[in-house]
Amino acid sequence: MHYNISLEAALAVSAHAHSGPLSDYAILSGMKNVALLLIFSAASTAQNYKAEQTSDHGIPVIHLVDVGNRVEVSILPSLGNRAYEMKVHGKNILYFPISDLSQAQKAPGLNGIPFLAPWANRLGEQAFWANGKKYPFNMTLGNVRGPIPIHGLLSGSVLWHVTQAAADAESAHVTSKLEFWKYPDLMAQWPFAHEYEMTYRLSGGVLEVQVTVTNLSTEPLPISLGFHPYYRIPDVSRDEWTAHLAARKTIVADDRLVATGEFKPNDLPDPLPLKTNHLDTGFTDLERDGDGRAHFWIESRGKKIEIMLGPKFPVALIWDPPAQPGDTRDFICIEPMAGITNALNLNHEGKYPDLQSVPPGGKWTESFWIRASGI
Repeated sequence: MHYNISLEAALAVSAHAHSGPLSDYAILSGMKNVALLLIFSAASTAQNYKAEQTSDHGIPVIHLVDVGNRVEVSILPSLGNRAYEMKVHGKNILYFPISDLSQAQKAPGLNGIPFLAPWANRLGEQAFWANGKKYPFNMTLGNVRGPIPIHGLLSGSVLWHVTQAAADAESAHVTSKLEFWKYPDLMAQWPFAHEYEMTYRLSGGVLEVQVTVTNLSTEPLPISLGFHPYYRIPDVSRDEWTAHLAARKTIVADDRLVATGEFKPNDLPDPLPLKTNHLDTGFTDLERDGDGRAHFWIESRGKKIEIMLGPKFPVALIWDPPAQPGDTRDFICIEPMAGITNALNLNHEGKYPDLQSVPPGGKWTESFWIRASGI
């Protein structure tokens, strides 16, 4: 296997050499996370904002608090660096049906705000194309499964470590990093040396989720990442919700829900009643404001959850599956994506020219924002 890695990254790899299987790395990283989080055992406080470290069922948690707007965000660095609560006046607007965080650590599933990388959602085969070369997955490693690989490699990763948690007069914020290039089982599947930095910033009642990708490779790094947030309107059945989808085009998919590279006009009603519309659909050609943000929202009974996507998220995938027996499924996923489903392979086929990439030594940064009202 050939790894695309720069001299700087190679030197760093040498300086941080490990041996043993990835599970050993996971344990070591988890220990480092705990040790680092102890640094923040005292609250970092500045006027209206606080950043605090606590523990729930033995799992380290970072809390960001906006006292004036009564908003609190809780993040699990050791579970994919996932935000699992955004409480507004004590009500969680994120779907997270797990009360014991130790159980979430053992069987995380998808909930809260999962991060999907290096690719988001589905690929059309057990391989991807980049820079004119095909990279088959090693299916024996166990970190890629199924004939349609989905959701990347990092949604429940323990490999994140906190680099800063603080509050000032403007916000409460926490930044974490995942050094992808350090881990052979990850590099075996996606052999481009790179790292992620994610910041949650709570300010004025609004949560910003920002991700930065640094390319340490000697070749361009394709960007096909995304997030899979689960939203809910507290105390209101989803049958009563309506949604605004700020998109002009629908992404055509085949019977495997893999994009074909074709598009059609978005002819759904606006607002869209969720009682009679269950989607697993991608949208693009997003309607944007003067700052380049696309505004999606759900609302009911005067309560509103608004999601704003930055310009480098040109796609939103909407998922609100029908309820199963005994399961209300009172959530909707409005997923910011850097490209359409299967963007990597469709780009190679000449069907999706809008695939983003980062040059060697370069960075890619984008954000989305969450704001609630009437809760």
